[in-house]
Amino acid sequence: MAVSRRVVAVAAASAVLGLGGGVAASAAPSTAQTVQVSSPGEIWKRTELFFGTAKPDGTEVTDKEFAEFSDREITPAFPDGFTRLDGSGQWRGGSGTIVREHTHVIVLLYPFANRDAERQIEEVRADYKKQFRQESVLRSDSVEKVSF
Repeated sequence: MAVSRRVVAVAAASAVLGLGGGVAASAAPSTAQTVQVSSPGEIWKRTELFFGTAKPDGTEVTDKEFAEFSDREITPAFPDGFTRLDGSGQWRGGSGTIVREHTHVIVLLYPFANRDAERQIEEVRADYKKQFRQESVLRSDSVEKVSF
């Protein structure tokens, strides 16, 4: 009796599916084996403030000047702590000129319940712009899960 190509193809497909189904079924974890993993922590706000150091007269805010500003303005507003990162970057000012400058980035993490944070952050930004004749202080906000 001659075997048709169709019968051979169906038999081969059935064998592959039968074997593959067994492998797939054995690779999947059972419901009893699945463990729920949740990272510890609470949802807090994260604010990053970017303080450029180039002044309109061509000079820069020195590290000493920024440290004094930080001690006087940022530390009292956020006594529980913050992180200072130093970098360099560029931006296009209101005049259209590209400004390349050294930048201090302050990272603040604080609970949503801290109702004073918004006001304090805006005061710090305004004070820096005024004291060092800055066009802006970039602010970036996000939500983070934190654990100490």
